[in-house]
Amino acid sequence: MSKEKQIAVGVVGLGSMGLGMAQTLAGKGFETLGFDLSGERKALAKKSGVIAAGSIAAVFERSKFLVFSLPTAKDVAGVVNDHLDMLKSRKDDRVIIIDTSTSEPDVSRDLAATLAKIGHGFLDAPVSGGPSGAASGKLTMMIGGAEEDVALARPVIEAMAAKALHVGPSGAGNVAKLVNNLLAAAHMITTKEGLKLAFSAGLDPEAALRVLNAASGRSMMSEVHFPTWIMSNTFDSGFSMGLMRKDVRLARELAARTGARLPIADLVAELWTGSTDLDDSDDFTRMGAFQTSN
Repeated sequence: MSKEKQIAVGVVGLGSMGLGMAQTLAGKGFETLGFDLSGERKALAKKSGVIAAGSIAAVFERSKFLVFSLPTAKDVAGVVNDHLDMLKSRKDDRVIIIDTSTSEPDVSRDLAATLAKIGHGFLDAPVSGGPSGAASGKLTMMIGGAEEDVALARPVIEAMAAKALHVGPSGAGNVAKLVNNLLAAAHMITTKEGLKLAFSAGLDPEAALRVLNAASGRSMMSEVHFPTWIMSNTFDSGFSMGLMRKDVRLARELAARTGARLPIADLVAELWTGSTDLDDSDDFTRMGAFQTSN
C-alpha cells in the first residue's frame, strides 16, 4: 500500500464542490470519509468510493486531514468549536483542517489560533474552478496559514488543486478569494454591458465576444462563463446567486473594516443585491443575461 493510501481524509460538506473534492480524493487513493446532512449527497459520494460517515464526529475521529466545504464562516466555526474536545484528545496526533469554504479572514485567524494552542493546524484555502474543477482535481487554491501546515497538507492539496498558492498567514487565503470574487462579479456586469452595447450598435454579440477574448477586454467571465453558460442559455455553472451575493457582501464589509474606499465595488455590490428578479437559488450566470432587443 502506498503512503497516500494510508492517509485518512475527511470531507465535511458534500455539496457541489465538496462532493467533487471527495470523489477526487477517493479516486487518487486516499481513505476518504464524507459527511453531509443530506443522505442523498452521502449516497452519491459512496458510489465513488467515499466512506459515508454517520456523523461529523466520526470524521473528526478518524481523519488526519479534514477538508471543509461549508456555506458560511459561522458554519465553519460551529463545526470546529463543537469538536474541540475531540481534537484536544488527539493532541499527540496533529490534525490539519483545510477549509475550502469562502469564509471570513477574522474567523479563520481566530480558528487557527485556537487550534494552534491545542497542537493542530488550520488553513483557510478557498478555491476557484467550480464543480468541474473539484471533480477533476484541477482547482486553483489560495492558501492562508502556517508554512509547516501547508507542507504537511501538501499531498492532499495537490490531489485537489492544479494550482495551489500559499499567499500568506491565516486569513490571507480568504482575502485573496474575496478580491477574486469581487472582480469576477464586476467582470460579469461589465462584460454583459459591453455585449449589450455591441448589440445596440448593430454588432452581433457573438462576434463581439470573439473580439474581447482575443484582445485586452477578456476575463474568465468572457472566456468561459459567457460562451459556456450565458450565450447558450443553459445557466448551470453550479454557483448560485446567493453565494455570489454573499461573497460580494463580505468583500464590501472587508473594505469597510480596512478603510479601503472602493466606489466601483460599492456599485457592483448594489447591482448584485438589487437584482430582485433573480433568486438566491438561481445560477449566478443569469446575472450576465441581457435582452437582445431595444
